Amino acid sequence: MPSAGRQPQAIAAFLNPAMVALVQASIASQYRSKGGKAMAWPLLLVLPVLVLHRSTRQSLPSSTRTNVAKWVGRHPDLVAGLGPRVASMLPLVREGMRFGLRHGLLQMEAGTVSATMPSTRGAEGELRELIKSAELVGRWAAGIDQPSTLLGLLGVRV
Repeated sequence: MPSAGRQPQAIAAFLNPAMVALVQASIASQYRSKGGKAMAWPLLLVLPVLVLHRSTRQSLPSSTRTNVAKWVGRHPDLVAGLGPRVASMLPLVREGMRFGLRHGLLQMEAGTVSATMPSTRGAEGELRELIKSAELVGRWAAGIDQPSTLLGLLGVRV
């Protein structure tokens, strides 16, 4: 993925730091709600890619009843490309993380991240789809005991 200054204008507008931070905060918030603890910060770099990449987002299950391992088995092509997508989107995801930390959406402490979610009640269209998918990914991730297990299932090394 090109740096923010060299991206096509439509991609840069959509993948702006505020949008990425909102996706990250949605994931972290739901992770804490379901798992009862703050999320390990490396997941903040990987999980948003599941949501921000349209084909991957559209293939996500509608509920957490489909576990991660089953989803991975059904979508090997998406999982095989996840590592390179994470690497290419890392600058954008880091920029979103910095935005979220600076503006109070994200808080980091002792290697974990938690979130303060703004109201998203009026969200509609693709924004609503992003938030809904991010919330699902957060709940999904919270169902796995160790972040390393989740990253291993997804075929990603941080």
